[in-house]
Amino acid sequence: MSKSRFASLLLFAFCSSASYAQFTDVINSNRPGESMSGFSVGKTVFQTEAGIYALAEDHDILNTKAKGFGLDLALRYGAFLEQLEFIMNLQYQTDQYETALGSENRNAIKKLTFGAKYLIYDPFKNYEEKVNIYSWKANHRFKWRQFIPAVGVYAGANINFSNNPYTFPTDPKISPKLMVITQNHFGSRYVYVMNIIADRITTDYPSYGIIATLTRGFNEKWSGFIELQGYQSDFYSDAIGRIGAAYLLQPNLQVDASISKNIKDTPSIFYGGVGVSWRFDGFYKDIMIQGPDKSDKKDKKKDKKKEDEKKRIDEVGGEKE
Repeated sequence: MSKSRFASLLLFAFCSSASYAQFTDVINSNRPGESMSGFSVGKTVFQTEAGIYALAEDHDILNTKAKGFGLDLALRYGAFLEQLEFIMNLQYQTDQYETALGSENRNAIKKLTFGAKYLIYDPFKNYEEKVNIYSWKANHRFKWRQFIPAVGVYAGANINFSNNPYTFPTDPKISPKLMVITQNHFGSRYVYVMNIIADRITTDYPSYGIIATLTRGFNEKWSGFIELQGYQSDFYSDAIGRIGAAYLLQPNLQVDASISKNIKDTPSIFYGGVGVSWRFDGFYKDIMIQGPDKSDKKDKKKDKKKEDEKKRIDEVGGEKE
């Protein structure tokens, strides 16, 4: 499914590689949702995620309207560490903005953010699932561990251009964006991702929000998601719902489609879009995270047994025959 931004990746891919590294057998895309997954693409892996969307906004009180389209682009690269990923997000929009006084054509880079994400905790790292060869039911029973989320953090910088009609005139050229990311795997088909966001916190109108995304894998090709996003600032607050689906054309190629609608009419917002995600992993080398070494435990038990035996012989002043 998608990654996860509601994890657009299929959950089975996560499960097949949870005991290894960040890299998955199939592409791990954040499209088509707005959330960001906790896992990286993998060291030396490059990934691009692009889409086009149409929008319609209508403000009942101010009597303004906006119709147009936009382009989304995300470039992701894993470097230095398996858990580390560098990300560039860009959004370009062009629309016709109508007011009671007339209309104007707007076009600009609406958003540009550079940042890095790091997975600080993975509940499945160094965890070995015990398999009961006598009971199918035991192997598929409810497991509390699935409620322990993987946790990641993100830090980035918003780049604001002076001619941007979609931001406030008082916004600085650079402002920070911070995020805490959690990700759960429920059963064999569901992925739940949550982002807690603090954006533009040094500006006159900082924004705080949360995105929750639930993705379900229907089979090895199809996945679907539902997403809720809420954000609040001194200037504007809203809640947006999204639904969509993704289809895996090849292990490294995914297409998607989604629609979005908010709950307010000041303004009312409707978005619809399609996109594609592609991954290049030609330089990737499998990295296996070692689990507990049971042989060491056995050796330690043997050594302790020998030591206890020698101690007993010494205490009675005898020799081992």
